[in-house]
Amino acid sequence: MSRFEDLVGVIASELTDYQDLVAVTEVEHPDKTVVEVFVSPGDLGRIIGRQGRTASALRVLLAVASGPEGRETSLEFHEIRDSQS
Repeated sequence: MSRFEDLVGVIASELTDYQDLVAVTEVEHPDKTVVEVFVSPGDLGRIIGRQGRTASALRVLLAVASGPEGRETSLEFHEIRDSQS
């Protein structure tokens, strides 16, 4: 795991009810790094927060972790879909 995955994973796990379902992946693109957070459908609102404040704070922490001359990072949130649907 990268430092971005570790940072976001620890925080996201603490914010959710179903910690064992939290998954964080990092996808490298030529111009930026995308960190994707997958949570259960019931936890999506908890991780985004009221008016997106928690998501915004996570994005700020991610930007700080990338450093002053770091690569551009993006944070996306997704619900885990039921595989039987």
